[in-house]
Amino acid sequence: MSRIIAITNQKGGVGKTTTTVNLAASLVATKRRVLLIDLDPQGNATMGSGIDKNGLEISCCDLLLKEVTASEAMIHQPHLGYSVLPSNADLTAAEVALINIDGREGRLARALQPIESEFDYILIDCPPTLNMLTVNALVAAEGVIIPMQCEYYALEGLTALIETIEQVRSTANPRLVIEGLLRTMFDPRNNLSNEVSAQLISHFGDKVYRTVVPRNVRLAEAPSHGLPAIQYDKTSRGALAYLALAGEILRRESRAAEVA
Repeated sequence: MSRIIAITNQKGGVGKTTTTVNLAASLVATKRRVLLIDLDPQGNATMGSGIDKNGLEISCCDLLLKEVTASEAMIHQPHLGYSVLPSNADLTAAEVALINIDGREGRLARALQPIESEFDYILIDCPPTLNMLTVNALVAAEGVIIPMQCEYYALEGLTALIETIEQVRSTANPRLVIEGLLRTMFDPRNNLSNEVSAQLISHFGDKVYRTVVPRNVRLAEAPSHGLPAIQYDKTSRGALAYLALAGEILRRESRAAEVA
């Protein structure tokens, strides 16, 4: 049974794409079959997975507009171990076109149905806005991971995102839950970071992942080489953090299965 997880936060620069790419690679390291969906017109997850977004003949734009199937749009990256549904700026056109289409919120969910069983995890990198692309991701997913920096405005933006998740759950996708909140670019020497981190734990409890992703040069450098950090420098603090996150996600899932 495939697990579809949307990785989202309407605030930009919090590590969504970094998390999507590195979590995909880390789950592959645990022998899971993984599909990464780049649903951001910036195409950073596509580039970070070693695919030239400017050279794409087929992308998520074509998938959402029903011009191709998911199998036709998918690119397998053997050296990374996961497959990618890639994107580029064309996806902006798809978002505009979807506005006038019936059942637009469920386009991605329906497109994924024929291939879901081929993967253990499907990770969706969402754009940094609460738009129709993000809604498509939330309707397709059963879980949401929210990467966030522990800074002053972080909690304010979180409220709007949680309201959107609740709205999607009540109207279109009753199985949707928040998997967890991931603290990214964390600097324990910063008092504000520690204060916001404590507030998150106080408010969300065990929804906050124990794993913390530090500020790390290797994480920042890896995308320019089209690689996840685990392949760029597997001993780096960033790579080790995402391996730890993959392990934490798998343990949570195992415990939930035992309870069920």
